Order: sequence, then structure tokens, then C-alpha cells
Amino acid sequence: MNSREIIEKQTKYIIPTTTEGRWPVVIVEGKGAIVKDLDGKEYIDCHAGYAAVNVGHCHPRIVKAIQEAVTKIWHVSWDFYTVSTALLAEKIAEITPGKLSKVLFCSVGAEAVENAIKFAKKYQVKKHGRPGAQIVSLMGAFHGRTAYAMSLTGKNKYKDGLSTYVHLGVIHAFPPYCYRCPFKLKYPECDIHCAKYLEDLIYLQTTGDIAAFICEPIFGEGGIIVPPKEYLPEAVKIFRKHGALFIDDEVQTGFGRTGKLFGVEWYNVEPDIMTLAKGIASGVPIAAVVTTEEIANVMGPIDHCSTYGGNEVMCAAALENIKVLLEEKLHEKALELGKIFMEGLNELSEKHKLIGDVRGKGLMIGIELVKDREKKTPAPEEANKIRMEAQKRGLLINVGGMYGNVLRIQPPLLITEEQAKRALEILNDSFKAI
Repeated sequence: MNSREIIEKQTKYIIPTTTEGRWPVVIVEGKGAIVKDLDGKEYIDCHAGYAAVNVGHCHPRIVKAIQEAVTKIWHVSWDFYTVSTALLAEKIAEITPGKLSKVLFCSVGAEAVENAIKFAKKYQVKKHGRPGAQIVSLMGAFHGRTAYAMSLTGKNKYKDGLSTYVHLGVIHAFPPYCYRCPFKLKYPECDIHCAKYLEDLIYLQTTGDIAAFICEPIFGEGGIIVPPKEYLPEAVKIFRKHGALFIDDEVQTGFGRTGKLFGVEWYNVEPDIMTLAKGIASGVPIAAVVTTEEIANVMGPIDHCSTYGGNEVMCAAALENIKVLLEEKLHEKALELGKIFMEGLNELSEKHKLIGDVRGKGLMIGIELVKDREKKTPAPEEANKIRMEAQKRGLLINVGGMYGNVLRIQPPLLITEEQAKRALEILNDSFKAI
């Protein structure tokens, strides 16, 4: 079969899941930070499957771990114990920060978020005798596409036409978006007003019965928004004063993506609950909720379960993935390569007036495009044109942001310096082309 035939079949039979539409590319092979399409063309992959493929495509050690696992057992239920499931839970408890020590496995990030909310609400009932009626999330955040996860997501395009399917009980606060500060202030003179105003938000916009505050350490789909270093400590302090837990959504920032094992480590804050997916097994479908023993103990056996959560093959892949990440120190390499990207992108911003802002940590980088730098008018059409021009030249990137105008650079963490510099050249040529 050729690419045209596959594209026609998917168009005919698959329900579309992206607003921008798929690239006219049929990916059939990948190695490291390079993928190849059905026609034999190679691409530098700075998309990485929505920033999931952290240790690269088809890492030989993970391939071997999967091959060995599938020859033994594919799937059993939670009525039995399995080896890789236990070893993976132990490893996650070892590497996650603070008092996080108990793990619940599930299939995808949205399911992890749903379970994190259950933990928080159940904790408030059993520990404090109150229902935990509300959750505070942030405008522009993305937490998934299941019912409560979508309610937490702070963007209306994911909720359009869903009416009462989307849960009530979620309050959205203004985000720590320095480039487009909702309070029209400048950092650091602002004194982190975006965090301190949360006290007023709790007093004026909630019932006071808050189960948890959920936040991505760095916004992913929301446009690679990096909060000021003081934001999370101040925000979490305020919510804890009101008895709320802190849910740290590490679905995209976890496992080395930002230059540290977990994005929250940039802020010196300990989560009460953490959600994991994507990089936990570099794209193999597995997710997890990690919490403290105190919080875990409020849940009974029938309160949570996932048929494929803790699947032996997936856990074997995730366990080897984490070993590779740690042994090859890929989070440190992400920091080094991220500096190369940031320096190159800042140079591009001097050449191309479309670039309004460059931001990120490690290999989680955003380029916000604007039609006018002074007015900061979003440029979503130009962002998609750049995306397609880059694809023609052999580079895959993603587009996101609250206004669809942020180019997202999130390659596998083992991308080479040569590949990074070539990606920058392609981006430069793509800007020139439009």
C-alpha cells in the first residue's frame, strides 16, 4: 500500500481527533529522534507523540523488555500479583518527590486525573468530614478529555456542545502567563499577584469547601507556559491553608522532559498527589496516580480499578524505560540540548518578527507567534503554516496554546546536537517561506 491509500482509509473509517487535521504523512518506522514515512522520507521528530516518546523511538532495551514480557504473560486481573507491576510501583515510589509512596496504575493520563480527583474528594470526606465540593484549576490548562478531566481543562474548544456532560464544581483561576498577564502587570514587579489573588478567589468565588488545586508545573497543550519560580510555592501555601490538596499533573512534564525528573522539582514544592503518563513508558499506554500513604488509605478496594492498569507488558516497558532514563541521564541531556534550542530560537526571534516569545525548560519549548509584537495579536494561521512548511523540509513539530499560535518543540530527550541544529535551520527556512 502507498501513503495515499492509507490516508484515504483512515479518513473514511477513523473519527477525527485533532482540530488542525492530520499531516499527510504515514509514519511506519522510528529510531531515536528520527521517524520514517511509508514513502521512505525521514523526519526529525520534535513532536514525539505529544511529548510522550522521551527516551526515543524503539529504544533497543525497551523493545527487548516488551519482547520478553509478551512471551510470558499478556494480561491478568487485579485478583493476582505480577512481577513487573510490583517492581515498577517500587521504582516510582523511589524516584517521585516528598512523601509520595503509593501507586495506582491505569491506562491514560485522563484516567489518572479522574482518579486523582477521587482521591482528593474521598480524603476530604474521610479526613475532614466535608464533601470537597470544588476543585480549582487554571484557565488555559489541559488535563484530558474524559468528563471531569475535561471540566478541569480551561479551554472551551474541548467542551463545546457537551453541556451537562461537563461536571460542575470546577473553578478556573487566572494562569501565571507572564507574556499575556491577565492583570497587565510585569514580572517581577508584580509580586506574583497571579498567586496571591488566589486568596480572593477562594473567598469570593468558591464555597470554601475545596478538595484540591490541580496544576501542570509547565503548561503543555496550553502553550508551554512556564510559571515564575515563586508561583507554585505561594499558590500551594494558600490552598493548603484552606485545607485543599495539591495535585501535580506531570502527564507531560514528567520523566525528564523539563531537565529534571519531574517538573515540580523546579519549584521546590511537594505534591500531595501526582499524575503520570506519556513519558512513563515513552509512549507505551500506561499511566499512574502516586500519592502519600495517608491519602491512599482513604480509598477502599472497590473505589478504584482499571482493567488494563498494571498490565504486565506495559509495566515491563515502563520499568525499563525508567532505568534507561536514569542510567543515561537523559534529563540532564534534555537540559543541555534545551539550551541549544533556546539560544537558536532567540536568534531566530531577532530575524523573524512573527516570534513574540520563546520560553521553556529542558526540551519543553514554546514559540509564541504574533502578527504584531506590540499588540501581541495571536497568529494561529501562521503557526499552522510554519508547522506544514517544517514538515515538508523534514521536521515534525506540534502547535498549541490558548490561541493556537504556539509552536511546540518537544523532541525525544536523546536528540543529538546535530539534529537540534538541523531542526533550527529548518525552522528558519520555514519562517522565510511564509
